[in-house]
Amino acid sequence: MFPVKQPWLCKALGCYDCCVRCLASVPYASLAATLLCYAGTALFCVSAHQALAQTETLVEMHFARNIQDYVLLASFIKYFQYVIYGLASFFFLFGILLLAEGFYTTSAVKQKFGEFRSTQCGRSLSLTFVIVTYILAIIWLGVFAFTAIPVYFFYNMEDTCHTINILSETTTSINQHAWVCMDARQYSLLPWHAMPGKACGMTLAAICKSSEFFWTYDLYIAAFAGAGVMLLSLFLYLVATTYNYAVLRFLGRKALRC
Repeated sequence: MFPVKQPWLCKALGCYDCCVRCLASVPYASLAATLLCYAGTALFCVSAHQALAQTETLVEMHFARNIQDYVLLASFIKYFQYVIYGLASFFFLFGILLLAEGFYTTSAVKQKFGEFRSTQCGRSLSLTFVIVTYILAIIWLGVFAFTAIPVYFFYNMEDTCHTINILSETTTSINQHAWVCMDARQYSLLPWHAMPGKACGMTLAAICKSSEFFWTYDLYIAAFAGAGVMLLSLFLYLVATTYNYAVLRFLGRKALRC
């Protein structure tokens, strides 16, 4: 975006001054938030999509023998994967809009560039982005908390397997570690009538040593990190848009035209 519209003025000022003026109009906060938003969206969507698919495989192989026992979980995974596709598209477009709004408001704040001034429509649009970003940040805070649930489940599962390994090394009795179990039904992943619904002893330890377990665990951690990066980008968007709107609304009144 080049703020100096008059070619003769560009020649008078020189290339250096023109570059300085151009760089001064770049909304660095919005640009950083956009990069964080795209990085977080990509990390969250890809990791969550693959982690859900791996979760269905783990449940099918080790925790449920009858397909009717996890049909609800399979349906939830299927629909949530479609939601992930929608989230990726939405945040891609939303990031472009907020970046464009950042360029607009930053240029409007820098009133020394030509005759560019903010309008009533521009201020209303900036306020709309502030409200929408605030609502999205609140909603995504809940998503961020929700993504911690599978991470907590797999952390407990890994810790339980560690306990089994310690008991198997310190005692020769099979019954000492056979009572240590991980019940997927306690986390509402399966209904209570699902069989077996849990894994115990060395069976659970074997699951924890499988590549599917580590792959799924790492994917959920990556999805949790991606959700955190997206939340950070939304807060950064919120700070930038609120500041720009406040400057337009309260400090630029004398330069406003409707």
